[in-house]
Amino acid sequence: MTTSTTFRRAALNCGAASIVLAFAALPAIAQAQTAPADSAEVGSDIVVTALRRDTTVQTTPIAITALTGETLTKAGVTNIADYAKFVPSLRIQDNGPGQRRVSLRGVQASGEATVGVYYDDTPVTGSVGVSSDAAGRTADFTLFDVNRIEVLRGPQGTLYGASSMGGAIRVILNKPSDEYEGTVEAQAMTTRGGGFGYFVNGMVNVPLVKDVLAARAVLFRRDNDGYIDNTFLGRKNVNDYTATGGRLMLRFTPTSNFTLDATASFENTDAVSATWNPAVGDYKSAAQVNLPYTDKSQLYSLTANWDVGFANFTSITSYQHRKSAYAADDSYYIGTYRTAARCASYVNAGGACSADQLSSYYGYIDSLSPAAIYYPGSTKDFTQEVRLSSTGDNAFDWTVGAFFQNRRNDVTSSDARADDATGEIIFPVQLFYRREIFDKLKQVAAFAEGTYHVTSALSLTAGIRYYDYDKTVSGFTDIGWSLIGAPVRPVNTVDSSENGTLLKFNASWQANPDMLFYATASQGFRPGGANQVIGLSADLTPYQADKLWNYEVGSKFTLLGRALTLNLAAFQIDWDNMQVSGRTTNGAFSFLSNAGAARIRGLEAEAFIRPVQGLTFNIAGNYLDAKLTQDQISDAVVAAGRAGDRIPYIPHFTGSVGAEYRTPVSDSVEFFARADFNYVGASYSEFRPTNVYRVKMDEYALANLRVGFELPESDTGVYLFVNNLFDAVAINRASMSSTPNSYAATSAAPRTIGVNVRRHF
Repeated sequence: MTTSTTFRRAALNCGAASIVLAFAALPAIAQAQTAPADSAEVGSDIVVTALRRDTTVQTTPIAITALTGETLTKAGVTNIADYAKFVPSLRIQDNGPGQRRVSLRGVQASGEATVGVYYDDTPVTGSVGVSSDAAGRTADFTLFDVNRIEVLRGPQGTLYGASSMGGAIRVILNKPSDEYEGTVEAQAMTTRGGGFGYFVNGMVNVPLVKDVLAARAVLFRRDNDGYIDNTFLGRKNVNDYTATGGRLMLRFTPTSNFTLDATASFENTDAVSATWNPAVGDYKSAAQVNLPYTDKSQLYSLTANWDVGFANFTSITSYQHRKSAYAADDSYYIGTYRTAARCASYVNAGGACSADQLSSYYGYIDSLSPAAIYYPGSTKDFTQEVRLSSTGDNAFDWTVGAFFQNRRNDVTSSDARADDATGEIIFPVQLFYRREIFDKLKQVAAFAEGTYHVTSALSLTAGIRYYDYDKTVSGFTDIGWSLIGAPVRPVNTVDSSENGTLLKFNASWQANPDMLFYATASQGFRPGGANQVIGLSADLTPYQADKLWNYEVGSKFTLLGRALTLNLAAFQIDWDNMQVSGRTTNGAFSFLSNAGAARIRGLEAEAFIRPVQGLTFNIAGNYLDAKLTQDQISDAVVAAGRAGDRIPYIPHFTGSVGAEYRTPVSDSVEFFARADFNYVGASYSEFRPTNVYRVKMDEYALANLRVGFELPESDTGVYLFVNNLFDAVAINRASMSSTPNSYAATSAAPRTIGVNVRRHF
């Protein structure tokens, strides 16, 4: 065992112990309180709109985590993977920009997203790809000039609809205001074993017509040289990344009771896959092809809010357009066909090949490599929601509304040749296989939710949502590839449709202003669809929606003069008719099917503590027991799970501890320090323990440190930071197949050191 390995394991063990000790010490820390805390600093009075009306975190009877824009800035958060560590049960499989799979409470599977992601009230969707796996490519815009993030844990089916069966994430952006203001921020950094990186952010807010019209503009640029070396191609730092984007927002307020917000956002990403091969070495890749990823995302929304007295009317119109292209190395898979047995099957219908035939066949196989599976595609998504919510203090609060979505995904699955020397895909592309797929989803929904306040302390809530969707998938193959059994085929179209209802019930008791108890039973679902896979039997073409029930009890406490905030939740999720991923018998194509059921039991805890003035702790943790309760029996699903198997990629334990300290060093300068520690337990890539391709992802711990000086009067800060302080190899996703060098992983970056400066004016 090497010294570095010993050190990493020691750091990991110390980290795991730190979480346990932090929770154990919670009461003692709370009792040490001697002065009241500013509640906003410890997260107890953050105003949220998760229930479509203004409430605070501590008076909202659901499991919700809210992170303010100030918290995000202080912690150096720039994307969803950065803030996941602060939220119990939030799990990110990070395959790089635009290729992140988000799950909450262990509800994770291929297919449509299990977590709804919203920017303000605008839903964003992932591209479905050739395997209808929109969940694996969740759209993700850079976070800057954000007011807050709300993470709603547990199904949000009645108010948020499809693809929120595990929960919902709402990124609330700062809106134009009637003040001249701006922000500039810059960061430079370097990664161990990698290159240089930087970002530059800017915001300006301008009132155009006093009290009537204001504009807010944001621009940013990010660049990173990467840290993964390709040993096959002899190239260093191949996973470089560049993103340029921004948004323009206009707020029109013609009267005191009407507001119209228009937002246009864009982000262009040019990157290379961050996947590496652990069998080759840490942060080493054996790919024969350099694997590019490009993404051009645009998001437009128009939101009207009209206070009509007894209620507030809201209309949200949005349009998302995303053009992306990603690639996978197909060279090793093609190489598996370079055998005498494959020659016999391909050339002589099973008869042995002669020496000349074998030589000719091998020459053909060699001529195909290196090659990449290249997936260019586009997503266009139009949504419209209208709702009416009661206002004021009433015995009965209510929300009613309707939703419409029209989404179209076009994607190409192709094999393209690459250059032998550089591994770069040759452009214009030289294709020897191409399949086109067109995926259309239309859905409508009507929803209602009401809360009856039986007394000033006791409230009962019920909600219902009716949904109706239709999914049409078409496809054809215009460049056939007989080697893998994919000849030219004409257009084929399949349809899938379904309707149903979702229910929610909630009871809450506000025992006193600082103590809330609640119980919830709620449903969630994802749309089904139809596979467009050549050679798939008709009975496997459609797949149905999957549904779940979540049963939950929770409590929220604000104690010791508001110095301690403690939120707890316990839940059980019963998940039926799960959408699972399978492959055709030749291993060439992936498809979706329904099989099995699961039960997820969990505990969640959050605490915000301020023992003395200037010092704040935030603690979050969860335990998840996510297992199948029914065999995934299907002849089409390879290595299907059986009752008792753990759901892949879901660790039993995750937790985080953060500490922030500030103190004056002069009349105008404050010292600032923040440390964040994040622990993630072990998980597995496949259901079955007997699956030879099952990969274990070891537990890991990450520590970040940030220190600097701030000038509160001018809202200026200068910081030094270290991310991944102990240089842990933190693999968050790994997989393996029968193809050589298929053991692949993605992970957090190695130790990164940098400087960050910001100024608000």
